[in-house]
Amino acid sequence: MSYLSDIEIAHRCQMKPITEIAEKAGIEEKYIEQYGRYKAKIDLSIMEENNRPNGKLIFVTAITPTPAGEGKTTTTIGLADGLSRIGKNVTVALREPSLGPVFGIKGGAAGGGYAQVVPMEDINLHFTGDFHAIGAANNLLAAMLDNHIKQGNELGIDVRRITWKRCVDMNDRQLRNIVDGLGGVANGVPREDGFDITVANEIMAVLCLSEGITDLKERLSRIIVGYTYDDKPVTCAELKAAGAMAALLKDALKPNLVQTLEGTPALVHGGPFANIAHGCNSVTATRLAMRLSDYAVTEAGFGADLGAEKFLDIKCRAAGLTPAAVVMVATVRALKMHGGLDKKSLDTEDIAALEKGIPNLLRHIHNIKNVYGLPCVVAINRFPTDTDNEIDFIIKKCRELGVNTVLSTVWADGGKGGEELAREVVRLCEEEKADFKFSYPLDCGIEGKIEAIVKRVYGGSGITVLPAAKKQIEKLTALGFAGLPVCIAKTQYSFSDNPALLGAPEGFTVTVRDLKACAGAGFIVAYTGAVMTMPGLPKSPAAERIDVDSEGNITGLF
Repeated sequence: MSYLSDIEIAHRCQMKPITEIAEKAGIEEKYIEQYGRYKAKIDLSIMEENNRPNGKLIFVTAITPTPAGEGKTTTTIGLADGLSRIGKNVTVALREPSLGPVFGIKGGAAGGGYAQVVPMEDINLHFTGDFHAIGAANNLLAAMLDNHIKQGNELGIDVRRITWKRCVDMNDRQLRNIVDGLGGVANGVPREDGFDITVANEIMAVLCLSEGITDLKERLSRIIVGYTYDDKPVTCAELKAAGAMAALLKDALKPNLVQTLEGTPALVHGGPFANIAHGCNSVTATRLAMRLSDYAVTEAGFGADLGAEKFLDIKCRAAGLTPAAVVMVATVRALKMHGGLDKKSLDTEDIAALEKGIPNLLRHIHNIKNVYGLPCVVAINRFPTDTDNEIDFIIKKCRELGVNTVLSTVWADGGKGGEELAREVVRLCEEEKADFKFSYPLDCGIEGKIEAIVKRVYGGSGITVLPAAKKQIEKLTALGFAGLPVCIAKTQYSFSDNPALLGAPEGFTVTVRDLKACAGAGFIVAYTGAVMTMPGLPKSPAAERIDVDSEGNITGLF
């Protein structure tokens, strides 16, 4: 049986003018800044002038990802459409796709099937230019840093201890480590340098966590770019760059309004990776969705050990948010991969493999319910090859933990396939009360917080801190950063820092090799394993299959 591609489905959608979507969301015309007919930015003054009570926050996360796929963003969109279909006032808040993965492995990240946000080509590519503004602000700071050194280095910056990298929104391993400033005195001071992908840089986190232009400027000012010869941190404020950077980011700070295939209002804004950053859309977009609707549906990147942990421990802590309910997305196919099956063998019923793999789902459920104290429902993103026996097995195991399981067919059926999930989410909000807790207190030290996450969320036995990381902990503590939350950079493919350890491994230790203060974002990054802040393209990148015809129609985006 052949299916329409995502982009073919999107092209058949009769989009409504964005003014109609804004009206549906209760956004007055004076707050709308249109980017063509189907996209708009929303002026931040709406948050001060709209006194509507906040709606309930619904958070969508997932099991540990596998090549078999989970469908978290698709489920998030389908759930929002499902809530709309059963008569609820809803807005969905999503992350923006990053160009690197779009042209690399993913081929697009605006949902899938009949649960998408549109216009999907725009969203997947340049959209409203937010990521370009973030990259420009990041690289302006890099340019001003190197210019300061070239012009006499009044601050005494040690060129061997610069921590600020340039960035580009593309998977480009060639740029991980470079030498720049070559060619003589006129061309700067030679030094080792490198690039991060835009979605991993601190400016992205600053944008996502800022609560307005004033907060943005303050956060930018606090960014540490390196250290002096006498070991003192050098900040963006000392380089006098914060004002110009804020000017570049002024419009990027405003949330973007688009729509789902079924006309549900969607705010798509911000997009850090959860394996190397905090993994959520912007605080502004989430808060605006809550202000506009009775139900605001949002998500975070990768599995719950990464995206959910950072959403709850970093974003919710910083913004004072409490989810009313959590949706845990899983697939039979992915759980069988966690049980040791090869991707080629997933179409055949295999209860034994499912039994070996389901502890992954159960640990994530346990964390949401018992570590964070939040009501939870499991959404099984059903595939045609899933058998009733396999589904029944998952339902039974989840019931033992006091969690209901709902089948979701939003990929094939859109909002109609999310109605049952929507009803269960509404029931959770009305009948079960959240007892929200964080996985660690802020006053237990940097090492204590990392260890708490590893033991309580990952299921590990402890941590190994390498000597270089130990030294960094001591330094960051002396600088007064011990009270910040931690953001662990870790593989997305395992609870551990070893991507080969699938399922729900136990008894492992996580090795912390380095730490960095993201003083502007307001957290400490702890680097583990071999995770990188600049991905590379695969052997056959999605870019090979993306094209545009003579009439301007794009193909190959999923």
